[in-house]
Amino acid sequence: MASAACWLLVLVVMLLAAKPASAVSCTTQSQMNNAQRAQYVQALRALEAPILAGNTAAVRTMTIPAVAASFDGIGQSIESLSPQIQGGAFTIGGMYLLNATDLKGGEEETQFFCSVNGSSLVVTVTIPQLPPGTYLLALLHATGVEHPQQVSMILQQDASAWKLAGFFVRPMSLGGREGVWYWTQARQYGQKGEKWPAYFYYQTAAFLLAPVDFISSPNLEKLQKETQSARPADLPGTDPMKLAAADGKSFEITALRTDNFSGQLDLVVNYKAASVADPVATRTEILEVMKALLLVHPELRKAFHGLWVYAVAPGQRQFAIEMPMEQIS
Repeated sequence: MASAACWLLVLVVMLLAAKPASAVSCTTQSQMNNAQRAQYVQALRALEAPILAGNTAAVRTMTIPAVAASFDGIGQSIESLSPQIQGGAFTIGGMYLLNATDLKGGEEETQFFCSVNGSSLVVTVTIPQLPPGTYLLALLHATGVEHPQQVSMILQQDASAWKLAGFFVRPMSLGGREGVWYWTQARQYGQKGEKWPAYFYYQTAAFLLAPVDFISSPNLEKLQKETQSARPADLPGTDPMKLAAADGKSFEITALRTDNFSGQLDLVVNYKAASVADPVATRTEILEVMKALLLVHPELRKAFHGLWVYAVAPGQRQFAIEMPMEQIS
């Protein structure tokens, strides 16, 4: 029996030794040495000036060729961002060095598990179709301005240089409130059984608290679970939501979300329209949609500044109207 146990132990050790090492690894900012941090900060500062200036041509020259070849999306984001952050500066909220040099290529998605020193916290970064290479994910805040922004960048090591490989922008607040406030309010609405305001406040909190869609943490996972548990059953999904009006008409709602076009939090509604060729008739129909929605869900009145309703007709340009709650009778 002792001999058999010995051979079993040897077999286990051999199997563990034969197990291939992970093809990827993550180094968090706290795990980097001073020289590494200085190098990455220098690369980020080099991009900061042209981004603040809205100089997309300069940023493009500092971008990896594959991304520079289809730069329009990033260029438009920079042009939109630049006026909002004039006079501001970037502060670094976090950096993650992502080593994927051993990837074979062709993976549907690559996951990096980033452990924080002295903590059980693990941040997960999941990037689809990532080519082999060494990357830096930098989470930045553009502060010192009226509307602070979250700016996230992925840099890829190109020989001795670091070049832009991804660029993402999100606001740090909506309607003058930050994500934690919306999370707290969502819970309060949920406790009162008001699932519609709760759900959309949860969604707003998740949008503001996650700098990019491909990063996750225990807190963000907790927020996502609360969001899903609060989701009303009658929201549009694969099929539109049927909304009955007082006169017997019925509207098909295809999408609902929040935004702050007016500087305050609004609920945005998309519905199917037969035609938007007649502006007067379309405006009347949109008002009917607004009234019908608030008749079914009067709790939305105190949760949102107003409604943005988009009439979407096949082959025609969308027609939209915004109206504050107090003006919707």
